[in-house]
Amino acid sequence: MMNLKRKGDPQGGRTHFRSDRIQQEGGKWYFSTREGTLEGPYDTVYRAQEALQAYITAARFELISPNSNLSLVDNT
Repeated sequence: MMNLKRKGDPQGGRTHFRSDRIQQEGGKWYFSTREGTLEGPYDTVYRAQEALQAYITAARFELISPNSNLSLVDNT
């Protein structure tokens, strides 16, 4: 799903798959967004991956505005 385009992406552009979005820092897990934000922390890599998928889905369906500075952080 990470290789799908969002509605606002330019037509005819290339689709890029980002495999480096999940990272660990200080024993916690984070993911980076296209918009340049670092989201987290999450206790496990699995929780970070789940949150990333939720973020991508929300962005794809324009449930999050790229300029909103909102995140989907769930620190549970």
